[in-house]
Amino acid sequence: MISTEFLRELDRFSFAAQKRVSSQYAGGRRSTRIGRGTDAYGFREYERGDDFRTIDWKVYARTEKLYVRQFEEHRDLVTHILLDVSGSMNFPDEGLNKFEYAAMLAVGFAYLVMRENEKFTISTFTDDIAIFKPGRGKVNLLSSIDRLNSINPGGPTAFEDCIEQYSKVIHSKSRVIIISDLLIPLEDIRPAIYRVGQNDMIVIQVLDPSEIQLPEVGAVKLRDLETTEQLFTDINTALVSEYTSELILHRDSIKTECDRLGADFFSFGTDLPIFEAIYRTIHGR
Repeated sequence: MISTEFLRELDRFSFAAQKRVSSQYAGGRRSTRIGRGTDAYGFREYERGDDFRTIDWKVYARTEKLYVRQFEEHRDLVTHILLDVSGSMNFPDEGLNKFEYAAMLAVGFAYLVMRENEKFTISTFTDDIAIFKPGRGKVNLLSSIDRLNSINPGGPTAFEDCIEQYSKVIHSKSRVIIISDLLIPLEDIRPAIYRVGQNDMIVIQVLDPSEIQLPEVGAVKLRDLETTEQLFTDINTALVSEYTSELILHRDSIKTECDRLGADFFSFGTDLPIFEAIYRTIHGR
């Protein structure tokens, strides 16, 4: 699924797109803790015990008083990528399915974070969540890819429970990226994203084009990929219109909740080139 060719394409992917939006995925988030960082942001009078190396002798020459430089420390922002691998992501049966597309998105974001030498992890969830410890570097990326390549999506989704469980392992403000088709009730989505809403959060919905524009195919038998339940129905003009309205309402409702949290929400069809989706996410922030 995720091949060496995809990694080569990632390597060729223009990093200028990232830089053009003020390093949204770069680390170096700043804290006003006093420390030996790289950027001085002010001065205060020298106190006993201060590091002599922080004394600004030019200021002393002007004032004949000892002042020390105060620094902004650069702190890494850990990136937690949560990827839906439930049965509904295993659609369609042929061609690029939602899970494969979502997994490439996850790897793409992890790659950008890796390039900045920041910590990241890709965890997967269905009705339970597989949690992996954040790490740095190419070894961490390759081990994440191996895990994703071994996954066969299936089973029901327990979105709220899984996000709540994961929220307990986030111990400081982090970046959280949730990737799912989000074809679940808003009542399950809302409390889940609020659990991690204090973080820098991105929520990405991935849908197949046939789920965005339902085709009129007449009488059909549908099977739920998570519960295996079957339904006989007639997909006619009226049903397509009602479905489209409900999908738009659902998507807009998710965006509204994300807006309230200050989170970013994106919805992509799998027919959108993967690097365009990555770029739109970065640029859209």
